[in-house]
Amino acid sequence: MFERVGAEEFERKEALASRVRNELAAAGLPVLTPGLDRVLASGAEVEVDEGADAAGGVYVGWLSSPRLRECTSRAFRLGLLGDPLLRHSSEIAAAMTQAMAAILASAGFAVEDANDEYRSHQLRVTDGPAQVVPMWALRDEEVAMSGRQAAGPSGSAD
Repeated sequence: MFERVGAEEFERKEALASRVRNELAAAGLPVLTPGLDRVLASGAEVEVDEGADAAGGVYVGWLSSPRLRECTSRAFRLGLLGDPLLRHSSEIAAAMTQAMAAILASAGFAVEDANDEYRSHQLRVTDGPAQVVPMWALRDEEVAMSGRQAAGPSGSAD
């Protein structure tokens, strides 16, 4: 029988998943929102496996464009296992997984390969950075002082 983690542990994993989504979005990557129809979806996919077993945790994968996924599925359906598209699709997933791992590690997340045959080209995020405020958050020097507005990118007050 499938056992789920308790409510407190699930909340902790959901909070970690949210921080991961924010960090990948801050890096400029498209990030799937929970509940988005997969027909429209592409980009970083962060999900929580709420199982109370070794497979439970926060996972990150890359979902290529709906068109590329359809072409890949068609090649599998037709048994075209030598189609270069299949290798290309796998290389895209591997490259994006490596890029996301580098981004998350740089931001202080503990990341490892999922090491799961059902989660090829996926990462497992086991912990987040110690600092609560992310590096991309609004900084004190950006906040208006004494009623003055902070200078914008061009150096002038906005």
